[in-house]
Amino acid sequence: MLIPLILSGGSGTRLWPVSRKNLPKQFLALAGKGTLFQQTIARTRQLPDLAAPIVVASEDHRFLAADQLLEAGIENATIVLEPLARNTAPAIALGALQALQRDADAMLLVLPADHLIGDTSAFVDAVKLAMPLAAQGWLVTFGIRPDRPETGFGYIRRAEAIGSDGYRVEQFVEKPDLTTAESYLADGGYDWNSGMFLFKASRYLEELATHAPAMLAAVREAHAKASTDLDFVRIDRDAFALVPDNSIDYAVMEKTQRATVIPVSCAWSDIGSWSALWLTGDKDPQGNLCEGDTMAIDTHNSLLRSHDRHLIATVGVDNLIVVTTPDATLVAHRDAAQDVKKIVEQLKTANRSEHSLHRVVHRPWGSYDSLEAGERFQVKRIVVKPGASLSLQKHHHRAEHWIVVSGTAEVTCDDKVFLLSENQSTYIPLGSKHRLRNPGKTPLELIEVQSGSYLGEDDIVRFDDVYGRA
Repeated sequence: MLIPLILSGGSGTRLWPVSRKNLPKQFLALAGKGTLFQQTIARTRQLPDLAAPIVVASEDHRFLAADQLLEAGIENATIVLEPLARNTAPAIALGALQALQRDADAMLLVLPADHLIGDTSAFVDAVKLAMPLAAQGWLVTFGIRPDRPETGFGYIRRAEAIGSDGYRVEQFVEKPDLTTAESYLADGGYDWNSGMFLFKASRYLEELATHAPAMLAAVREAHAKASTDLDFVRIDRDAFALVPDNSIDYAVMEKTQRATVIPVSCAWSDIGSWSALWLTGDKDPQGNLCEGDTMAIDTHNSLLRSHDRHLIATVGVDNLIVVTTPDATLVAHRDAAQDVKKIVEQLKTANRSEHSLHRVVHRPWGSYDSLEAGERFQVKRIVVKPGASLSLQKHHHRAEHWIVVSGTAEVTCDDKVFLLSENQSTYIPLGSKHRLRNPGKTPLELIEVQSGSYLGEDDIVRFDDVYGRA
């Protein structure tokens, strides 16, 4: 049984302002059809003997992962929720323990959810070549054949051949400087470290027991205490907090004697920065990658990405990154793309919300867009999915006015339940228990006007919630 194990816990800080903590890059459509997460799922479906995937995701992203799986036509996936970020080695151990509940001989294809692969056929062929080695007990990683001296990736040094397709791993090498990267490219014996793996679930746990026994014991304890919540496997927070934070490379792959690498050229990118996205995109004759409403005059080798109804115009610039969202604009030199994460760090230090939330915030029931805010008021556009419902709740510091733009709203306000249709409105007094539900088959759209002394999202007391947030 071949089980895709999709690691979906990344935050993608170098792709700010589009990628943010509550909507990171793996759940965004940055290149190609669908989100990176959905593309990762889709490319595995061409493999033989494929079982339903296991997804390891952050608790904060549980409904994003579930919704995007359903959009991709996957209804039987297992979603394991990490209560805390503990790096790849523990996340893979959780996936391995979950896989062994299905099949004692389960084989795991470990894939980060935020990578781009342009040549799916080459990737599938490489996995097929790796399967016999994994069946023999090797821990297989996939090395990307380098086409340039890249300083943003780690490298793998190949040793002697293993069988007809693989090579024993001689050494994992940290990200090099440019001179060293050029020497690796000239040498021909180095591949980029892709972070993709294939091995038996049981073999990975055996190696973890040898090289990181404390980690394995802690992960086993946290997994044993897991609970089922809706369609999710929720890992125990207190137990998982005791798990050491470490990557699979440091914990296992650099120590095991059974690491092998399959070289592959599949137009791979980890989309680790805006410069990496520029490299992968289809550029105009001036070398510009333009998306959205853009106008470039005497502009070369730049990335221009605009959100809806916002024009980006550039004149006489080279090698720039210009990215806009409704609430933030990034301007950076392409050579400084790796440093975008410093902006995110400053936003966190300043206690600003732009590092984590977009103006449009996605919720399990739909989304809201903060249109306008000022002293004692805020205006939001709320969209509720068909059949979805917000929690039964109240606010201590604000009242609300709801105006239905389209669809039908079922409103609960204290002891009253009534329907509103297009162009109708209602008033929710401060302190009233209320709920909004969409009983229809089309999205419900309404405008909410809040007024009061405090309008923060934490002024919510939930009494009942179908999504387990009460």
